[in-house]
Amino acid sequence: MRLSRAKIVRLSHAITNELVSSDDVEFVEDRDTIRQHTVQILEGLLRDEEKIDADVRKKITSQKKDIPEGSAEWDILYRKYYQEEMKRLGVAEERPAR
Repeated sequence: MRLSRAKIVRLSHAITNELVSSDDVEFVEDRDTIRQHTVQILEGLLRDEEKIDADVRKKITSQKKDIPEGSAEWDILYRKYYQEEMKRLGVAEERPAR
């Protein structure tokens, strides 16, 4: 997902404000340091997500048959491969078999 720098900064302010208002959080650093660190974390997560997206798209295009983007098959493969990459990174929970 692409977010502008302004949106990332706005999100960091919202997150910091939420943390400040919580009774469960105690700041050991000043508010701006926490906000700047939040920006770094968000940017890192977005970079990781872009890499996963590129890897998944590459995996789909490397199939023996041509699978047009936007087709039902492409969407299914994208979700499957994306979920696999997220699991590999330890981000997604495994769902129990039904």
